[in-house]
Amino acid sequence: MTRRSSSVTIRDVARQAGVSVATVSRYINRNAPVSAEVADRLHQVMSDLRYVPHAAARHLASRKTRVVGILLRNLHNDFFVPLLNGVEAVVRTKEYNLIVATYHANSRNGLPPPIGPHNTDGLLIFSDGLTDEDLANLSASGFPMVLLYRTCPPSLNIPSITVENVEITRKLVEHLIQVHGKRRILYMRGPIGQEDSDRREAGYRAALEANGIPFDEELILNGEFERDTAYQVLNDFLSNGKQVAFDAIFTGDDDAAVGVLKALHKHGYRIPEDVAVVGFDDLAVAPFLNPALTTVRAPTESVGRIAAERLFALLENQALSEAVVLPTEIVFRRSCGCHT
Repeated sequence: MTRRSSSVTIRDVARQAGVSVATVSRYINRNAPVSAEVADRLHQVMSDLRYVPHAAARHLASRKTRVVGILLRNLHNDFFVPLLNGVEAVVRTKEYNLIVATYHANSRNGLPPPIGPHNTDGLLIFSDGLTDEDLANLSASGFPMVLLYRTCPPSLNIPSITVENVEITRKLVEHLIQVHGKRRILYMRGPIGQEDSDRREAGYRAALEANGIPFDEELILNGEFERDTAYQVLNDFLSNGKQVAFDAIFTGDDDAAVGVLKALHKHGYRIPEDVAVVGFDDLAVAPFLNPALTTVRAPTESVGRIAAERLFALLENQALSEAVVLPTEIVFRRSCGCHT
């Protein structure tokens, strides 16, 4: 009769496999190589004895959790699917586990982040997931971190991965102006203070200025980069009786575009005949919207993959500091008025 795993020790495994306790430990912790023959034998013995290594003991011995984390503001939209796919692919090949947690750094009510040095070996931090003060404290302790969709604060030295926002947004808005004759272009802003939102607004403003169009604060709405919020905000804007003329909408991101299109359809607008609509990210849903969405293709999965690779480079004591900015491109579809 096979013994219960709770009573089986590492010494029992070593004895039955005919190896030392140190060899079993090396195999379990993956901190030194063992031969393929010994690895196969240990795997079989551990299976026969139903031996499960005690995780806490391993972690205390190695000072590693073999866990990395990603800290997000929320999980409210489809944007995070390719991002997490890119991260998870790398984590899986490294034989680590991944913890995904949400945290509102600016409205935390005294609660500390749910993941960090106490339960992970390193963190990927999305956008405004932590304040500059939080980042400074973690950086001072030497904790491995990589920033996603935000640049590093000037006083720190944390690797970051972002996508090009300003120039591509300028080109997208100029396409609406120069190709389709749009002059009253509404911008559906993302979260206040978020780097992507601010930089896209900078590109939007630059396109207006370059084409002699005055900036109009009435054409700025706060859609939060979320479809439900964007729908409600635009629906209220169209329902309040105050007529503000507009002939195009830059939705800020594709998830907000879903809500924008729903609100426009509800109020009887034809797209693109009455209002042109463009987005950002090129989510999987973009070509299937009605009409298909003109948008900026951003390499979201690559951001996740490269960020994870750089985090593991830090875990392997490689020195990294430079910021990586990945290129973006416009994908023209029918929602802007193009017939492609």
